[in-house]
Amino acid sequence: MSFDADLNACAALVERADPSRFRAAMAAPVAARRVLFPLYAFNVEVARAPWVTQEAMIAEMRLQWWRDVCEEIEQGGPVRRHEVATPLAREIGPEDAALLDELAAARRWDIYRDAFEDDAHFDRYIDQTSGNLTWVAARRLGVADELVIRDAAYAAGVATWLRAIPELEARNRVPLLDGTPEGVAALAQRALDRLARARKGRARVSKPAAQALWHIGQADAVLKAAARNPGRVGRGQLPDPAQADRGWLGWRVVTGRW
Repeated sequence: MSFDADLNACAALVERADPSRFRAAMAAPVAARRVLFPLYAFNVEVARAPWVTQEAMIAEMRLQWWRDVCEEIEQGGPVRRHEVATPLAREIGPEDAALLDELAAARRWDIYRDAFEDDAHFDRYIDQTSGNLTWVAARRLGVADELVIRDAAYAAGVATWLRAIPELEARNRVPLLDGTPEGVAALAQRALDRLARARKGRARVSKPAAQALWHIGQADAVLKAAARNPGRVGRGQLPDPAQADRGWLGWRVVTGRW
Protein backbone atom coordinates (compact mmCIF):
# COMPACT_ATOMS: atom_id res chain seq x y z
CA MET A 1 0.00 0.00 0.00
CA SER A 2 2.01 2.97 -1.29
CA PHE A 3 1.55 6.70 -0.81
CA ASP A 4 0.71 8.99 -3.70
CA ALA A 5 2.40 12.36 -4.23
CA ASP A 6 -0.13 14.17 -2.06
CA LEU A 7 0.35 11.88 0.93
CA ASN A 8 4.11 12.09 0.56
CA ALA A 9 3.81 15.89 0.56
CA CYS A 10 1.66 15.75 3.70
CA ALA A 11 4.17 13.51 5.44
CA ALA A 12 7.08 15.78 4.48
CA LEU A 13 5.23 18.83 5.78
CA VAL A 14 4.51 17.15 9.11
CA GLU A 15 8.09 15.90 9.38
CA ARG A 16 9.42 19.47 9.04
CA ALA A 17 6.88 21.26 11.22
CA ASP A 18 5.64 18.72 13.78
CA PRO A 19 8.33 16.08 14.43
CA SER A 20 6.58 14.66 17.50
CA ARG A 21 3.40 13.78 15.62
CA PHE A 22 5.46 12.69 12.61
CA ARG A 23 7.37 10.09 14.64
CA ALA A 24 4.16 8.86 16.27
CA ALA A 25 2.44 8.56 12.88
CA MET A 26 5.39 6.69 11.38
CA ALA A 27 5.08 4.13 14.17
CA ALA A 28 1.49 3.42 13.08
CA PRO A 29 0.47 1.02 10.29
CA VAL A 30 0.39 2.42 6.77
CA ALA A 31 -3.41 2.48 6.74
CA ALA A 32 -3.43 4.72 9.81
CA ARG A 33 -0.82 7.02 8.29
CA ARG A 34 -3.20 7.66 5.41
CA VAL A 35 -5.54 9.23 7.97
CA LEU A 36 -3.01 10.87 10.25
CA PHE A 37 -0.73 12.61 7.77
CA PRO A 38 -3.46 14.65 6.00
CA LEU A 39 -4.96 15.60 9.36
CA TYR A 40 -1.62 16.63 10.82
CA ALA A 41 -0.66 18.48 7.65
CA PHE A 42 -3.96 20.38 7.80
CA ASN A 43 -3.13 21.30 11.38
CA VAL A 44 0.32 22.57 10.36
CA GLU A 45 -1.15 24.71 7.58
CA VAL A 46 -3.80 26.22 9.84
CA ALA A 47 -1.45 26.74 12.78
CA ARG A 48 1.08 28.67 10.72
CA ALA A 49 -1.44 30.73 8.74
CA PRO A 50 -1.69 33.55 11.35
CA TRP A 51 2.11 33.88 11.56
CA VAL A 52 3.26 34.14 7.94
CA THR A 53 2.21 37.77 7.68
CA GLN A 54 1.81 40.79 9.96
CA GLU A 55 -1.26 41.87 8.02
CA ALA A 56 -4.32 40.72 9.95
CA MET A 57 -6.55 40.76 6.88
CA ILE A 58 -4.20 38.50 4.93
CA ALA A 59 -3.95 36.12 7.88
CA GLU A 60 -7.74 36.04 8.10
CA MET A 61 -7.92 35.22 4.40
CA ARG A 62 -5.45 32.35 4.80
CA LEU A 63 -7.50 30.87 7.62
CA GLN A 64 -10.71 31.41 5.66
CA TRP A 65 -9.24 29.44 2.75
CA TRP A 66 -8.93 26.40 5.01
CA ARG A 67 -12.35 27.02 6.51
CA ASP A 68 -13.73 27.00 2.96
CA VAL A 69 -12.04 23.61 2.43
CA CYS A 70 -13.79 22.32 5.54
CA GLU A 71 -17.12 23.66 4.30
CA GLU A 72 -16.68 21.95 0.94
CA ILE A 73 -15.97 18.63 2.67
CA GLU A 74 -18.88 19.13 5.04
CA GLN A 75 -21.28 19.78 2.17
CA GLY A 76 -20.14 16.68 0.32
CA GLY A 77 -19.50 18.43 -3.00
CA PRO A 78 -16.31 18.94 -4.99
CA VAL A 79 -13.27 19.95 -2.93
CA ARG A 80 -10.62 22.23 -4.36
CA ARG A 81 -7.44 20.56 -5.58
CA HIS A 82 -4.59 20.85 -3.07
CA GLU A 83 -1.89 18.47 -1.84
CA VAL A 84 -3.36 18.59 1.70
CA ALA A 85 -7.03 19.28 1.05
CA THR A 86 -7.39 16.49 -1.52
CA PRO A 87 -6.22 13.57 0.67
CA LEU A 88 -7.93 15.11 3.69
CA ALA A 89 -11.27 15.04 1.85
CA ARG A 90 -10.81 11.32 1.17
CA GLU A 91 -10.30 10.45 4.82
CA ILE A 92 -12.84 12.49 6.82
CA GLY A 93 -16.59 12.99 6.88
CA PRO A 94 -18.90 15.97 7.31
CA GLU A 95 -18.87 15.88 11.13
CA ASP A 96 -15.08 15.74 11.13
CA ALA A 97 -14.92 18.68 8.75
CA ALA A 98 -17.13 20.72 11.09
CA LEU A 99 -14.71 20.03 13.95
CA LEU A 100 -11.73 21.03 11.82
CA ASP A 101 -13.53 24.21 10.81
CA GLU A 102 -13.93 24.98 14.51
CA LEU A 103 -10.20 24.37 14.93
CA ALA A 104 -9.39 26.84 12.16
CA ALA A 105 -11.78 29.42 13.63
CA ALA A 106 -10.11 29.12 17.03
CA ARG A 107 -6.76 29.97 15.42
CA ARG A 108 -8.05 33.50 14.77
CA TRP A 109 -6.89 34.25 18.33
CA ASP A 110 -3.32 33.87 17.07
CA ILE A 111 -3.73 36.75 14.63
CA TYR A 112 -4.42 39.43 17.22
CA ARG A 113 -2.84 40.56 20.49
CA ASP A 114 -5.77 40.30 22.84
CA ALA A 115 -5.39 38.22 25.98
CA PHE A 116 -7.67 35.28 26.69
CA GLU A 117 -10.86 36.41 28.40
CA ASP A 118 -10.67 33.90 31.25
CA ASP A 119 -9.66 30.32 32.06
CA ALA A 120 -12.69 28.99 30.20
CA HIS A 121 -11.63 30.83 27.04
CA PHE A 122 -8.10 29.40 27.27
CA ASP A 123 -9.38 25.88 27.89
CA ARG A 124 -11.78 26.20 24.97
CA TYR A 125 -8.93 27.29 22.69
CA ILE A 126 -6.84 24.24 23.67
CA ASP A 127 -9.85 21.95 23.29
CA GLN A 128 -10.83 23.33 19.88
CA THR A 129 -7.28 23.04 18.56
CA SER A 130 -5.49 20.10 20.16
CA GLY A 131 -8.74 18.46 21.28
CA ASN A 132 -10.59 18.63 17.96
CA LEU A 133 -7.59 17.44 15.98
CA THR A 134 -6.96 14.45 18.24
CA TRP A 135 -10.62 13.52 18.47
CA VAL A 136 -11.05 13.54 14.69
CA ALA A 137 -7.93 11.39 14.30
CA ALA A 138 -9.06 8.91 16.95
CA ARG A 139 -12.64 8.58 15.71
CA ARG A 140 -11.46 8.01 12.13
CA LEU A 141 -9.16 5.19 13.28
CA GLY A 142 -11.42 3.35 15.72
CA VAL A 143 -13.84 3.43 18.64
CA ALA A 144 -13.02 5.74 21.54
CA ASP A 145 -14.52 7.66 24.43
CA GLU A 146 -14.48 11.32 23.46
CA LEU A 147 -13.88 12.62 27.00
CA VAL A 148 -10.83 10.39 27.39
CA ILE A 149 -9.42 11.60 24.09
CA ARG A 150 -10.04 15.25 24.91
CA ASP A 151 -8.47 14.97 28.37
CA ALA A 152 -5.33 13.46 26.84
CA ALA A 153 -5.28 16.03 24.05
CA TYR A 154 -5.63 18.87 26.56
CA ALA A 155 -2.44 17.75 28.29
CA ALA A 156 -0.56 17.59 24.99
CA GLY A 157 -1.93 20.97 23.93
CA VAL A 158 -0.90 22.69 27.15
CA ALA A 159 2.58 21.15 26.95
CA THR A 160 3.00 22.50 23.42
CA TRP A 161 1.64 25.87 24.50
CA LEU A 162 4.07 26.18 27.42
CA ARG A 163 7.00 25.46 25.14
CA ALA A 164 5.78 28.21 22.80
CA ILE A 165 5.57 30.90 25.51
CA PRO A 166 8.91 32.64 24.78
CA GLU A 167 8.10 32.89 21.06
CA LEU A 168 4.56 34.12 21.73
CA GLU A 169 5.80 36.79 24.10
CA ALA A 170 8.48 37.84 21.60
CA ARG A 171 5.65 38.41 19.12
CA ASN A 172 3.85 40.62 21.65
CA ARG A 173 1.12 38.14 22.46
CA VAL A 174 -0.33 37.58 25.94
CA PRO A 175 -0.31 33.78 26.12
CA LEU A 176 -1.18 33.27 29.79
CA LEU A 177 -3.85 34.69 32.04
CA ASP A 178 -1.58 34.20 35.05
CA GLY A 179 2.08 34.23 34.12
CA THR A 180 3.31 34.13 37.69
CA PRO A 181 5.30 31.05 38.75
CA GLU A 182 2.29 29.92 40.78
CA GLY A 183 -0.06 30.39 37.84
CA VAL A 184 2.21 28.52 35.42
CA ALA A 185 2.69 25.65 37.85
CA ALA A 186 -1.06 25.43 38.44
CA LEU A 187 -1.75 25.25 34.69
CA ALA A 188 0.84 22.51 34.21
CA GLN A 189 -0.60 20.56 37.13
CA ARG A 190 -4.14 20.91 35.77
CA ALA A 191 -2.96 19.42 32.51
CA LEU A 192 -1.18 16.60 34.34
CA ASP A 193 -4.37 15.87 36.26
CA ARG A 194 -6.36 15.59 33.04
CA LEU A 195 -3.71 13.32 31.56
CA ALA A 196 -3.91 11.08 34.62
CA ARG A 197 -7.70 10.98 34.30
CA ALA A 198 -7.42 10.08 30.62
CA ARG A 199 -5.05 7.23 31.41
CA LYS A 200 -7.48 5.82 33.93
CA GLY A 201 -9.96 5.58 31.05
CA ARG A 202 -7.48 3.95 28.68
CA ALA A 203 -9.68 0.87 28.37
CA ARG A 204 -12.36 3.01 26.71
CA VAL A 205 -10.06 3.68 23.73
CA SER A 206 -9.71 0.87 21.20
CA LYS A 207 -6.26 -0.13 19.97
CA PRO A 208 -6.80 1.38 16.49
CA ALA A 209 -8.01 4.69 17.96
CA ALA A 210 -5.09 4.75 20.40
CA GLN A 211 -2.77 5.26 17.43
CA ALA A 212 -3.91 8.89 17.50
CA LEU A 213 -2.58 9.17 21.05
CA TRP A 214 0.93 7.79 20.68
CA HIS A 215 2.38 11.31 20.78
CA ILE A 216 0.54 12.17 24.02
CA GLY A 217 3.11 10.62 26.36
CA GLN A 218 5.61 13.23 25.22
CA ALA A 219 3.70 15.80 27.25
CA ASP A 220 4.69 14.19 30.54
CA ALA A 221 8.25 15.47 30.75
CA VAL A 222 7.27 18.98 29.66
CA LEU A 223 4.39 19.34 32.10
CA LYS A 224 6.30 17.88 35.03
CA ALA A 225 9.22 20.22 34.39
CA ALA A 226 6.90 23.23 34.25
CA ALA A 227 5.08 22.19 37.42
CA ARG A 228 8.34 21.69 39.35
CA ASN A 229 10.18 24.74 38.04
CA PRO A 230 7.84 27.16 36.26
CA GLY A 231 10.70 29.60 35.63
CA ARG A 232 11.91 27.25 32.90
CA VAL A 233 8.86 28.17 30.82
CA GLY A 234 9.77 31.82 30.29
CA ARG A 235 13.43 30.96 29.77
CA GLY A 236 12.59 28.46 27.04
CA GLN A 237 14.22 25.63 28.97
CA LEU A 238 11.48 23.02 28.92
CA PRO A 239 12.44 19.60 27.55
CA ASP A 240 12.25 18.97 23.83
CA PRO A 241 9.48 16.35 23.71
CA ALA A 242 10.87 14.66 20.61
CA GLN A 243 14.20 14.14 22.33
CA ALA A 244 12.75 13.27 25.73
CA ASP A 245 10.48 10.69 24.13
CA ARG A 246 13.07 9.02 21.93
CA GLY A 247 13.30 5.88 24.05
CA TRP A 248 9.62 5.62 24.98
CA LEU A 249 7.63 5.70 21.74
CA GLY A 250 8.40 2.09 20.91
CA TRP A 251 7.40 1.01 24.40
CA ARG A 252 4.05 2.79 24.10
CA VAL A 253 3.39 1.22 20.70
CA VAL A 254 4.07 -2.28 22.05
CA THR A 255 2.19 -1.90 25.33
CA GLY A 256 -0.54 0.52 24.24
CA ARG A 257 0.08 2.53 27.41
CA TRP A 258 0.11 6.03 26.04
